Amino acid sequence: MLSTVKKYLSLIKFSHTVFALPFALIGFSLAIHSGKATFNLQKLVLVILCMLFARSAAMAFNRYIDRTFDAKNPRTAIREIPAGTIMPGAALFFTLICCILFVVCAYLINSLCFYLSPVALLVILGYSLTKRFTPLCHLILGLGLALAPIGAYMALTQQFAILPILFGCVVFFWVSGFDIMYALQDEDFDRSEGLKSIPVYMGTKKSLRLSELVHLFAGIIVTFGFFLGDFSWLYIIGALLFMGLLVYQHSLVKPNDLSKINLAFGTTNGIASIVFCLFVCADIFLLR
Repeated sequence: MLSTVKKYLSLIKFSHTVFALPFALIGFSLAIHSGKATFNLQKLVLVILCMLFARSAAMAFNRYIDRTFDAKNPRTAIREIPAGTIMPGAALFFTLICCILFVVCAYLINSLCFYLSPVALLVILGYSLTKRFTPLCHLILGLGLALAPIGAYMALTQQFAILPILFGCVVFFWVSGFDIMYALQDEDFDRSEGLKSIPVYMGTKKSLRLSELVHLFAGIIVTFGFFLGDFSWLYIIGALLFMGLLVYQHSLVKPNDLSKINLAFGTTNGIASIVFCLFVCADIFLLR
């Protein structure tokens, strides 16, 4: 039983949940501070469950859809489905269960989240198909994760608001930027298989420059958030650390040396998200 759980946690890359979940907590905190809602432990748990189920569904579906390509790619041939440790049908069934649980949790949160849950699933599941026809697939991934702070805010308020949308834009540019970088690993393979990506379209060097530009936009929006949200010095520290880690990850990856992509992609971005969340939430609850 434990070994099966470990296989599925590996299938969905559970550790990467730290990318968007902290931004969902920021959206939840903004909702409380807005005065339009009070803290609700049940809804906090449901928001976290929605994040976990949605992301698990997206990752399992991605592994199912890409299983043929993964089997051909030496980098991904060790993944659970091509390696035979999880059957394709089991992965698809797992996806379906996670989708159902996501919708159920959204229903338990409020009617607006429930009605919008199919839209969220369409975006996060649809991402896996986009690299077959557009190099802008990285932006679809960014859009899917960008829903985290917006959805968490709506969970308490049943409303849209500018500030959580702004943080959603931060996530959009941040995730899109590091996914472009991550895709560099498969540039040659994707080109040989007719798959689309920014690296396939632009090449390694130009893709890295574009990733830097996209992350610059994320940094600009983070800065703008300070003024729009009337934050204080804790936010400034969090923003500087977040942007510093973005700069650091770009220092790790060079056009002629991609050996540190996993460090830049996983570790650095996970730390950046958690640190930013801690400082922003501290600013919200301690200084405002």
